[in-house]
Amino acid sequence: MERWNETSNDFSLLGLFPQNQNGLLLLFLIIFVFVLACLGNSGMTALIFLDPRLHTSMCFLLSQLSLMDLMYISSTVPKMAINFLSGQKSISFLGCGVQSFFFLTMAGSEGLILASMAYDRFVAICHPLHYPIRMSKRMCLKMILGSWTLGSINSVSHTFYILHLPYCRSRAINHFFYDVPAMVHLACMDTWVYEYMVFVSTVVFLLLPFLGITVSYGRVLYAVFHMRSKEGRKKAFTTCSTHLTVVTFYYAPFVYTYLRPKTLRSPAEDKILAVFYTILTPMLNPIIYSLRNKEVLGAMGRVCGMFSPRKE
Repeated sequence: MERWNETSNDFSLLGLFPQNQNGLLLLFLIIFVFVLACLGNSGMTALIFLDPRLHTSMCFLLSQLSLMDLMYISSTVPKMAINFLSGQKSISFLGCGVQSFFFLTMAGSEGLILASMAYDRFVAICHPLHYPIRMSKRMCLKMILGSWTLGSINSVSHTFYILHLPYCRSRAINHFFYDVPAMVHLACMDTWVYEYMVFVSTVVFLLLPFLGITVSYGRVLYAVFHMRSKEGRKKAFTTCSTHLTVVTFYYAPFVYTYLRPKTLRSPAEDKILAVFYTILTPMLNPIIYSLRNKEVLGAMGRVCGMFSPRKE
């Protein structure tokens, strides 16, 4: 393998697709998904901002999820597309740091936001009389700031460490973005300490929020099945199933990627799994929430009515 050049700060991203016509078609498909994700998440954020009826704790958390998804997909796809279309695979040392920071920040923060949304549904359904107090605007703001802050701190620590590892193997990263497991593979030192740090971070930012979500929705489902009102039961189940769908798409590939042993990892499998949580999930989230939430659909109709020309 190519030895690391100490005088160069550039890495090389091998990418997701081969440099041929099939790869070009797949890239255009990814770009189409990227455009849909940008339109959907920016539209969802703007919709919640414009419609006063959506100024609730759950919708504010949803707007942060959309903002994170927008930044999430923007941290990986544009660089991948530019490298493929230009025929160049290089990424600078600074570019690696920036991409790693935004990717890891969004990954950690989104898990905490999803847990906050689960707690919101738990309080709304199981303790409706306490909802105005437990999920006040101040509490919602604390959840949002806490998610962004903890995600950023975790991201800075990992980015700083991974950029200062000694690399003595190939500069080629077998991925389409600067990912931690792919970088650890290139290091020429024993990285068991750092891999343990990755495991701890995965537990804190993925497993613990997931356990919180599981417990919250276990209580919610128990309460829903004991509701006397069929309409209330249907509404609660629809809201919860929407959130659980988003949680499944986000957590399943992430946990499998970062918690399985190093000996069981393969670059091809990691790249395929990464497509789910970096590209497909940010595109699907606004679609799932808009199609299965009557309040969002109603707000879309009202906002569209505001901007449509009136007949005299």
